[in-house]
Amino acid sequence: MARLCHDCEDVHEEQQCPVCASETFTYITRWVPAPERRKRPRLTTSPEAELYRQLTDDVKPASTTTRLLKRAAVGLTAVGIAGWLMGFRPRGKQDAALPDGDG
Repeated sequence: MARLCHDCEDVHEEQQCPVCASETFTYITRWVPAPERRKRPRLTTSPEAELYRQLTDDVKPASTTTRLLKRAAVGLTAVGIAGWLMGFRPRGKQDAALPDGDG
């Protein structure tokens, strides 16, 4: 929680510098890294993580053809939905749906 005052360069722990009463400061930990608090280093793997890794390594990635077909299906669906939202109708049906101007 040590802070360095920007104005007088005093090190303190309060919200205001006790020397110059300035409120502009920077935490010392910005420049001085805090030492590791753990007595033992963290485990890099656990038995559960190793089991999960073994299970997922057997899964083969999708082939290029499968990915291409999925992307094409998503693209066609998006175009169809966009056309439906814009009210697109084929020419023959659009003319029949509009009333005559003679009315």
